[in-house]
Amino acid sequence: MERKLTGVLDLLIEYRTVAGPSEVTEIEKKSKFIAYVEPVESVAEAEEFIARISKMNWDATHNVYAYVIGPTGEQQKCSDDGEPSGTSGLPTLEAIKSLELVNVAIVVTRYFGGILLGRGGLIRAYGGAARSGLLAAGIVKKVPHRQVFLTVDYSLSGKVENDLINSGIAISDTSYMADVTYTLNVLPERLDEVKQRVQELTADQFKWSLGEEVYHTIKVSE
Repeated sequence: MERKLTGVLDLLIEYRTVAGPSEVTEIEKKSKFIAYVEPVESVAEAEEFIARISKMNWDATHNVYAYVIGPTGEQQKCSDDGEPSGTSGLPTLEAIKSLELVNVAIVVTRYFGGILLGRGGLIRAYGGAARSGLLAAGIVKKVPHRQVFLTVDYSLSGKVENDLINSGIAISDTSYMADVTYTLNVLPERLDEVKQRVQELTADQFKWSLGEEVYHTIKVSE
């Protein structure tokens, strides 16, 4: 998945976030903790997600939340939602920060099971559920790339495409018209290398134009 951006490519910042939404349930001394995770790109999106989950779980004992917004994590917020101060919202926020994630919101819903967990137990339960939810959502890196439009003749397309794939160049789209046009996502430092490679493969029979800056998504193993 790519997200188009404006501005100067050198100013874009690589960051880590979640691949998608998730829902994980954990039981601690009969209390049910449900972690809901959602990728978000603004405070408004985060607040809407929190309101939606809280409304869905209106009968829960607590709907604790945390979010971190922005490539450098410049906007952060958490809430204990009635739990003792520092026992739930902060551990949920710390779960996000410990994995170095941004642009993500979490709601950890608790249904009380009748047994008090104590301060330490609450911290472990909320922090653990939040971390489990984040890992279940999958971790990805958003890496700044430059969009390139590469056009070649059909007779050259097979070997060009194979070479691009073998070189680890992301092909985000292919258009088959009079010629074949590939939309590539290329790391800025590899632009000259890739262009030279295509020149050699095609005997300089190609068209090359630079497009917009994009964030290219790369899966991360945790």
